Order: sequence, then structure tokens, then C-alpha cells
Amino acid sequence: MQVNYYGLSIRISYTYYNKNKWRIEYCMHLKGLENIKKIYLIGIGGVSMSALAKYLSACGYVVSGSDAVKSAATENLAFYGVKTFIGNDGNRAELLDADCVVYTDAISQEDQEFLRAKALNKLLYGRADLLGIICQNFQHVVTVAGSHGKTTCTSICAHILKSASVPFMAHIGGEDSAFGNYFHSGEEYLVTEACEYKKNLLKLKSEVAILLNVDKDHMECYKNEEDLFDCFHTYCQSAKTAFVCADDVGCGKWDFASFGIHSSLADYRATQIRTLGERYSFTVEEYGKALCRIKLRAIGYCNIYNSLAAFAAMRSLGFDEKEIVKGIENFTAVKRRFEKIGEYRGVSFICDYAHHPKEILSTLRTAKNISRRKLYVVFQPHTYSRTKLLMADFIAVLRSVPNLMLYKTYPAREVYDELGSAETLARMLGNCLYAENAHVLKTWLRQTVRDGDVVLFLGAGDIYYVAQYILEELL
Repeated sequence: MQVNYYGLSIRISYTYYNKNKWRIEYCMHLKGLENIKKIYLIGIGGVSMSALAKYLSACGYVVSGSDAVKSAATENLAFYGVKTFIGNDGNRAELLDADCVVYTDAISQEDQEFLRAKALNKLLYGRADLLGIICQNFQHVVTVAGSHGKTTCTSICAHILKSASVPFMAHIGGEDSAFGNYFHSGEEYLVTEACEYKKNLLKLKSEVAILLNVDKDHMECYKNEEDLFDCFHTYCQSAKTAFVCADDVGCGKWDFASFGIHSSLADYRATQIRTLGERYSFTVEEYGKALCRIKLRAIGYCNIYNSLAAFAAMRSLGFDEKEIVKGIENFTAVKRRFEKIGEYRGVSFICDYAHHPKEILSTLRTAKNISRRKLYVVFQPHTYSRTKLLMADFIAVLRSVPNLMLYKTYPAREVYDELGSAETLARMLGNCLYAENAHVLKTWLRQTVRDGDVVLFLGAGDIYYVAQYILEELL
């Protein structure tokens, strides 16, 4: 609900994070968007775009937008006063009436709404351009980059800011178990992901930049591997303070502040690591001195790195270690990051976003450690270009995986390419089955899995929803 009080626009909303509490947000117009009143977002259902829509609405703009399909994200936006449409329509009144149009990178340059906005000389911003403008409106900006782990590390930073009781906004590229993809309580701190797709991370001005790792991904946007590394290096250089992973072969030797486990040169280091199942505890050393101990609630070895990076970033901003530890230990999970979605006859169904060979390798290690009996793996490749580029790496990681099923490629914005298809990968592997649809996958699982088994669904596409559908059908 939005009301005016002596000329000040005030938004009253109910926040999921603080159950049974109402939140009052003051509304303002942003620096960089002073003369704008109405904003239209193309691809508004995307996880980043929907978060931006919520924030723009909270700032007092009239926000609307479209997406290709109806989803929980588009339905949720109504609560924030955002009007959404399903389908593409270049004659839509809200588009024609908008002062500014924002578009996601996922749309085609031939998109009807995009072309109409361009023809009408509308003020056009890409998603990252808008995020860059928003960054200018916060006193402190923390950005999280890297080929793997951005969403989890961003969520951990958000939990630290929450535990410190400071005004902040979290813009998360996934669904944190507490915040979802967005939280806003003021304009002092902003924590957001910095995506390397099309070099978008260079459009964000950071006070503190985190770089978790560098790996070959989104190579269709870069001339070569050197160009990719230069982009990440420039991102770190542009920040007031940058923290890189000292253990990473890509960025570990760069001359920035660092965090790590194995490197004795890391400024922030995890030592005395202990494990209980796949949950870890460790001591944080700050410049060689033991500072505190952290007991993670999130599953996976990778979360030591994610937590350590967040710890280092927040210490550089002056936060007390007790506040930081509390925030890290409050973090439990992000959806699709080793998320158990249910059981079927004693068989655990787990979904993970891993879609890059290194991510898959790490997730497989975690899954093997918790399996009481057999581990079944269903992997959906994400985009033809990534699969073709990293074909040898995928084969190396998946060749030794028993009980493997490949599911049809999620194309995202790409057209079919046989050389980068899941069928081609399955044929080259030779040790797996291939499923073209959910029915084939459901039949295979019904006939093979037994009590105590684990089924691991891997991929960044629609495999998450396919897994949920299959589980409902089997039950």
C-alpha cells in the first residue's frame, strides 16, 4: 500500500523475513532517474529484474512490465504494487506510456517491445545499466563476482548486514531462504551480485569488490580467456577495496587483499577446519591472528570460501566480528543450492544449480558423502554454447558417474546447435541415458530407485521444476 503524507510518498508493506511485522519504507526518486515517473521492465519475471522492480516501486516509481511466462515471481510482484503482463505486445499501453524501459539480456534484439521502445526513442537501459544507477544511491556498495558462488556469498553478506541492524538493500540472484531475492530497509548499504555476462560487472561501482574465482564461462561474450581475466581484473581495480581468493588458480596471484584456506599468504584464512557430515566449522585468522570461530549451518565445503569472503568484506567496512559471525551462522541455504525438495519411498530428491564442470564436481562430492545407498544423477546442460565450449571438461567430470541421465538442453536465449546438445554429450559419454521429456525421466526413476537412494538433479535451467513435477507425479 502506498500513501502520501505531507508530500512524502510512504510505502507500507508486510515483510516475510519479519513475520507478523509491517515495514514502512519512505519513497524517493533516485539520482540518475530524477525526471522519470513510469518505468516498464521487459523480462520482469527474471530473478534480478523482479528484485529491481520491487525496489523501484518502493522508491515511488510506477512500475510495470512483461515476461514470457507466468510464474511465482510475476504473481509476487503484485504485492509490491507492480503490474505484470504475460506475453510480448509492442502496443501495450503501459509500454507506450513509460518514461523509461529496462530490458534483460535474456531477450532477443528483435523483441517486439524492445523494438517499439527503440522506435519511440524511449530512454532505454539494460538490466546492468539500471543496477549501476541504483548503486550510485547508496553510501556503501558491496559487489560479489566470480564464476561460481555469487548468489550464496551475496546472501551471506545480507545476513551479516541484517544481524548488524544497519539500513541496507540486498539484490540477490536467487532465492535466499529468509530474504528471497530482495530485502530493503534503507540506503546505507547495498550488496549485489556482479555478473560477468557481457562484462556487466564493469557497470557497477563498488566500494568493496569480492571475487570468488575465475573460470571459463560465458565465453561467447569474450574474445578469449585473456579477455575474460582482464575483465575480472579491471573489476577488482575499479573498487576501493577488493578481495580475491588466494587459492584460486585464476586470480590467486593478483595483487589484492585476499581470503583462502590453503594459501598461507591469505589475509583472511580458514584454519582448524572440522566437519560434521557436510557442515563445517573453522577458525578465522585475520592477518595471521586467530580471531573467532564459525559453525556453518549451510551444507558444502564451498561455503567456507563464501563465508570467508563475506567476512573479509564486512570487516573492511568496520563491522565487529561478533556481528559477522552471527550473520554467517544465521544463513542456512539458497534455493536450488543442494536443496532437498522431498522424498519418494525413502528416496531423497535434491536439486542443485550446478551447471559448470567445476560446480558439478563439487556438488557430486557432497552428494556422495550423504548417500546411504546409490546416487542417481540427472544433469541438464545449460545452453548449447557452454556445452560445446566445455565439452571435454563435461566428459572428464561425468564419465565416471554411475547411474547418470542427461536431460534435454535448456537453451535459454540460444537456437539449437547439435554440436552443443545434450544428445551429443550423452553419445560422447557413452555411459549414460538420455531423456527428451519428463515422462521418460519419471519412468526411469520409478523403475530404478530404492529406499535409501539419492537422486541429484543438476542444472540452471528448468530441471528444478521438472524435478518438482516428477516428485508430485510419483507421490
